[in-house]
Amino acid sequence: MEQIQLQFGPARRIYTVSELNGAIRLALDREFADVWVLGEISGTKQAASGHLYFTLKERDSQVRCVCFRSTARYLAFKPQDGIAVLARGRIDVYEARGEYQLLVESLEPQGYGALQLAFEQLKKRLAEEGLFEPSRKRPLPRLPARIGIVTSPRGAVIRDMLNILSRRFPGLHIRIYPALVQGEGALEDLCAGLKYFGSSGWAAAVILARGGGSLEDLWTFNEERLARAIVTCPVPVISAVGHETDFTISDFVADLRAPTPSAAAELVICTRQELLDMVAVSRHKLHQAVRYRLAQDARRLHELGVERATATLRRRIGRHLQRVDELEFRLREHQRNELDRRRRAWLAAGGRLRQLDLRLRFAGFRGRLELAHSLLSRAVNVRLAAWRARLAPLRAQLDQLSPLRILERGYAIVHDVEGSIVKAHAQAPAGSELRVRLAQGRLEATVTKSIPPDSSGLPS
Repeated sequence: MEQIQLQFGPARRIYTVSELNGAIRLALDREFADVWVLGEISGTKQAASGHLYFTLKERDSQVRCVCFRSTARYLAFKPQDGIAVLARGRIDVYEARGEYQLLVESLEPQGYGALQLAFEQLKKRLAEEGLFEPSRKRPLPRLPARIGIVTSPRGAVIRDMLNILSRRFPGLHIRIYPALVQGEGALEDLCAGLKYFGSSGWAAAVILARGGGSLEDLWTFNEERLARAIVTCPVPVISAVGHETDFTISDFVADLRAPTPSAAAELVICTRQELLDMVAVSRHKLHQAVRYRLAQDARRLHELGVERATATLRRRIGRHLQRVDELEFRLREHQRNELDRRRRAWLAAGGRLRQLDLRLRFAGFRGRLELAHSLLSRAVNVRLAAWRARLAPLRAQLDQLSPLRILERGYAIVHDVEGSIVKAHAQAPAGSELRVRLAQGRLEATVTKSIPPDSSGLPS
């Protein structure tokens, strides 16, 4: 007789290890697809693949965590042991070991020490990239016609900035991009504001402003995404975050850091009065430069005129002297030719007389010869006297045109130490040294008093 087995409990379901781990993974994935876990990092390791492995623990419990390379590159800071963090991710099962783990998608440091560490890590990394170098930063425009402000439209910060800007330069064009400056959505708003002013080309300068607060309150301005948005903005950016003692990453990468938002409003543009003063100073300097240039040109033209007049006088005197020399040469040549002709005639007559050998005729001929010689000499002397009479006025005119004749009449030429001719009392103030040229010799003198001329043009 065959025995019948009876089952009074539920039917058994047998799992393999892989099936069991897979079922647990699916269950955990449904229940813990998006969780936030608070704990302290421990046992941090970075694999050659770029994945990060660490453990979140508290006093009596821990959970393994993994952050894949594609996510780790976007973390605000690099995980280090001992840092308290708030990790966001989903629970997964590593089936090879039958262990569950947290797949980390983001990390937020908790506490001032952790935030400061994240700040220092990002600051060091951006500095190594050269984003803090002064050579990279652009100068602000001297007179920006349009200014963009990215900040909260509510609060004392924007009111103070608008009051200062309107007081310093009335009529300035200002456009405000409303943005959250703290909490969720603040980072996106601030980046969008920089992108708007950078792409529109409307603003000549952009101010990124926020009032004071704690490190946690200002943390949005320490985000790497905002820092790179400032760097890539084609418009010069002024970072005006917090109080004078507050420093953020935005301050280091901005083209100019203002200690406060009010200071940024004063630094971005000068006052209208300062501009008017600069214009007045520039106009005064321009007038001085023009007057100096005109004085130099007038002096140069005067010197050229004196030199040209002197050269003309010398050429005229030279031509007259050349004419006198030419007349003198001609006179001497004519006299020499005449004497030669008369001598030849006298020798010819003497020869004929010797041929005749008649004393009386020779005596008579001698008398006529002496008479002729006397007449010839008298004619030559008359001609010489006529030439001398014509030469005398030319010599007198030459003497009158000579500058030395003017000095012989008691006049003098006054030069300053640079060799320029002094014509007015303003060129020789009291105490200046002068050089005086006389008809005979020179003098060196010092001015004891400089007297201007009276209304008639004569010295008083």
